[in-house]
Amino acid sequence: MRLATSLFLVGMISTTIGATLASMTLSAQTAKKPIALAIHGGAGTINRDKMTPAIEQEYRAKLQEALKAGYSILQRGGTALDAVQAAVIVMEDSPLFNAGKGAVFTAERTNELDAAVMDGKTLKAGAVAGVRGVKNPVVLARLVMDSSPHVMLVGKGAEQFAKEQGLERMPDKYFYTERRWNELLKMQSENKSTQVPQETPDEKASSVKQSKKEKSSKEKSSKDKKRSALQPNEEASETHYPDERKFGTVGAVALDSAGNLAAATSTGGMTNKKYGRVGDCPIIGAGTFADNNSCAVSATGHGEYFIRSVVGYDIAAQMAYKGVTVWKAAENVVLKKLVERGGAGGVIALDAQGNIAMPHNTSGMYRGAIFPDGTMTIEIFKTEK
Repeated sequence: MRLATSLFLVGMISTTIGATLASMTLSAQTAKKPIALAIHGGAGTINRDKMTPAIEQEYRAKLQEALKAGYSILQRGGTALDAVQAAVIVMEDSPLFNAGKGAVFTAERTNELDAAVMDGKTLKAGAVAGVRGVKNPVVLARLVMDSSPHVMLVGKGAEQFAKEQGLERMPDKYFYTERRWNELLKMQSENKSTQVPQETPDEKASSVKQSKKEKSSKEKSSKDKKRSALQPNEEASETHYPDERKFGTVGAVALDSAGNLAAATSTGGMTNKKYGRVGDCPIIGAGTFADNNSCAVSATGHGEYFIRSVVGYDIAAQMAYKGVTVWKAAENVVLKKLVERGGAGGVIALDAQGNIAMPHNTSGMYRGAIFPDGTMTIEIFKTEK
C-alpha cells in the first residue's frame, strides 16, 4: 500500500513538473514571437546627386516618424492592422509623399485618392478609389473592411460612406501644394492636346465670387502670369525634389505578436491622370495583399503593370506553392518578371517569421524597416552609403 502510494505521488510530481516545464516552454516561445514593420514612400527616379542634404534629411525623418508610429503599437501588443494604418497616416499627413495631403493633381486639377488594407489572418480587405476630400483614405479603407459588407467603394459612393461614418474631410485647398501643382503644369505644357489650367484651385474658387467686371480685369492681367506659370520651378522640382518621375505611393506591412500579418497602401495616383483612372494600390492582390500563410505586400510603381502582373498575390503564391523565401519571391517578381514586362517600381514584403524584402527596379525607393531584433533601417537610393 505504501509502495503504491509512493509511486502515485512520484507520478503526480512528475506530471506536475512536466506540465510546468511545458508551460514555461510555451510562455518562452510566446514571449519570443517576433514583431516587425516595413514601410515605403514610393519608388522611381530618385538620384542622390540631385537631392540636397536638407531634403534628404526631411524624408528620412518622416520615414522614421512613420516607422515609430507603427512599431510603438506592435510593442504594446497591438495588431498589425493598427500598426500599418498608423504608419500610413503619418505619410498621408505629410506633403512629401503622393498620398493624402501631398497627392498629385489629375488632368481636371483635382486630387483623387485611393487606398487599401488587408488582414492576413481573416483575408478580409477594404479599399477605396477616386475619393476626394478625405483626409486619410487609409482610415476609410479600414472602415470599408470593418463596417461594411463590401471590399471596395469608389467615388461619390465612397465619399457618402465616409460622411456617414463621420470621417474627417478637408477642403480642396488642404491638398494643394505648389510642388504638385508645378508638376501638373509642366506635364500639361508638354502635352499640347491637354489644356493647361490657368488658375490654382484657390484662385478658381475666389474668381467665382468676383463680379464680371472684376473677373474680366483679373483674366486680362493674368495673361502674362499664365506664361510664367507654364514654366514650373525646375530647380525645385528636379534639384531639391529629385523624384518628379517617382511612382508616388505609400505603404506599410506589419507582423504582430499574435503572428498576424497586415498590409496597407495609399496613393494620389499619377499626375495628370484622366477618365477616373485607378492604379494597383486599391486592387487587392495587385498593390496590396496579406495572408498569414505566406506574406504581406505593399507595392509602388506603374500601376497598370502591377495590376496585370497581380504582383502582391504572385509573391505570396510563389511562397505558398513553390516554397521559396519572401526574398526570392519578391525579387523574382520585381527584378525579373516586371522588368521583362516593362514595369517599373518596387515592393515591401514581410513573412510570418519577420523576414523583410524591399526590392525595387528603379534608381531609388523611399523605404524603411524595423526588424525582429529591433534594429531600424531607412533607405532612399539603390545603393546606400
